[in-house]
Amino acid sequence: MAAASAPGPPTNVFPFRDARAAPDQVLEAGPVAHGPLPVPLVLDNGSFQARAGWACPGPDPGPEPRLQFRAVCARGRGGARGGAGPQVGNALGSLEPLRWMLRSPFDRNVPVNLELQELLLDYSFQHLGVSSQGCVDHPIVLTEAVCNPLYSRQMMSELLFECYGIPTVAYGIDSLFSFYHNKPKNLISSGLIISSGYQCTHILPILEGRLDAKNCKRINLGGSQAAGYLQRLLQLKYPGHLAAITLSRMEEILHEHSYIAEDYVEELQKWRCPDYYENNVHKMQLPFSSKLLGSTLTSEEKQERRQQQLRRLQELNARRREEKLQLDQERLDRLLYVQELLEDGQMDQFHKALIELNMDSPEELQSYIQKLSATVEQAKQKILQAEVSLEVDVVDSKPETPDLGQLEPSLEDVENINDFEPLFSEETPEVEKPVTTVQPVFNLAAYHQLFVGTERIRAPEIIFQPSLIGEEQAGVAETLQYILDRYPKDVQELLVQNVFLTGGNMMYPGMKVRIEKELLEMRPFQSSFQVQLASNPVLDAWYGARDWALDHLDNEDVWITRKEYEEKGGGYLKEHCASNVYVPIRLPKQASRSTEAQASGKGSGASGGGAGEQA
Repeated sequence: MAAASAPGPPTNVFPFRDARAAPDQVLEAGPVAHGPLPVPLVLDNGSFQARAGWACPGPDPGPEPRLQFRAVCARGRGGARGGAGPQVGNALGSLEPLRWMLRSPFDRNVPVNLELQELLLDYSFQHLGVSSQGCVDHPIVLTEAVCNPLYSRQMMSELLFECYGIPTVAYGIDSLFSFYHNKPKNLISSGLIISSGYQCTHILPILEGRLDAKNCKRINLGGSQAAGYLQRLLQLKYPGHLAAITLSRMEEILHEHSYIAEDYVEELQKWRCPDYYENNVHKMQLPFSSKLLGSTLTSEEKQERRQQQLRRLQELNARRREEKLQLDQERLDRLLYVQELLEDGQMDQFHKALIELNMDSPEELQSYIQKLSATVEQAKQKILQAEVSLEVDVVDSKPETPDLGQLEPSLEDVENINDFEPLFSEETPEVEKPVTTVQPVFNLAAYHQLFVGTERIRAPEIIFQPSLIGEEQAGVAETLQYILDRYPKDVQELLVQNVFLTGGNMMYPGMKVRIEKELLEMRPFQSSFQVQLASNPVLDAWYGARDWALDHLDNEDVWITRKEYEEKGGGYLKEHCASNVYVPIRLPKQASRSTEAQASGKGSGASGGGAGEQA
């Protein structure tokens, strides 16, 4: 669907779904995980979402990945003190209440925190029903970042082999697995892959089925930056709804209501037309309460509320009086006990007690006892009166009516009609209150709506124009042109015949049309090119990894064994059609001791000869 989609109805109101993730069930391994060969586990380790499942051999390889969950963790406050432990993925439910506690093992798209990565793997293995005790006895296919640093792969291999005891592992790039899944079988093809995910956008040239790593380029923009930009735009537009404009809702707007403009400037000009704006704006309905406190209450409800508040205040004051009375009574009992010591003639204990009470003489003690006794007696009388008044209020909660018998003598003495006004001044407003009830002067539903107009195209546009958010980077079109210029004309023609789009951030309507327009502008006149969108940009990476695992199940040249890990280190990689290029770390060779001795001897001889010549 292109940018200028069919105009919607004038009242284009969409409620926020605020989807809450359901906890994943712990699956049983069953026949899926058993057979003559261990069934590989396929893990698409994405920075936004992790996907895990079995690569089942046979004509029907099985459904989509068994597990799909957000790649975030949140540690409970209790931790080791008996509280809730760390929660992962779908077990978190709604992310917004825990947004400040969320932690990710990724820096951009590279896993760097292996402690959190271990929590994600534990969650995956537990819910997939891995039945082996003390280890994971299955080969693992794991996705990694483009040009992944050796240190990150080394830590991941160490975690998999040392902690989980896996037999073999194979690493691959998610976008190359997606490319592998969408190309015809047994066809060695070349092309350009544009992969845009949650944190980064990559442009990868493929020559004869292998990655040309030297000419890969990365743009540090993706869905995360688009969601943050959209959040800032709407918070500036609606400062009264700052708390309601959350990142989760912004991601929902991006996924379901945004699109890529074929021509950004021309599309903005269309939005200046009032009719176009009214027909295409999406009104996002925020949740709200339709009950107005104070404005829709009748006089009887207000009177009942006042009486409830009065009762609560009376009960609170009664509790405070009882607590104070109890403290005063305990102190009075203590003073009377000291006075009894004096009356019984126990002078030593009496003087010690006086010192503890910080008193100097028996007269001072007697004065305190009299004052405290009077205070206690007054408090008892107040509590008794309060209980009586409270009982009367509870029994008779009707408003008091004046006694006509008491009013008769006063009516005879009234000489002016104005003297009647004090008698009815309190009743008159009560009669008029239902008539003057305050009505809402605006529509609450409309007040809680976010009008998303040009923001539908401004947020996803940042991967083409990073300057919109102040990033000094080249966009997709400029980077694509830069990569093509690094190849000869014939190779350029070969690459543009297969431009492949994959990744969750490529699912905007109009994305394919926009890429075709950019290629049309940069390619020579009447030259041809072909743009293809992945059949499922989000899940094709996992499907491709599953297909690759089944095709190479018996090929030992692509799997890293534990023995090879121990011999060649954790950064070791076996290359294949969907992998990175292995560039080992070359350490400088250390010179042998004999060579060092010869070099030092020559140096000392030369210095000695120089000294002799000077002499």
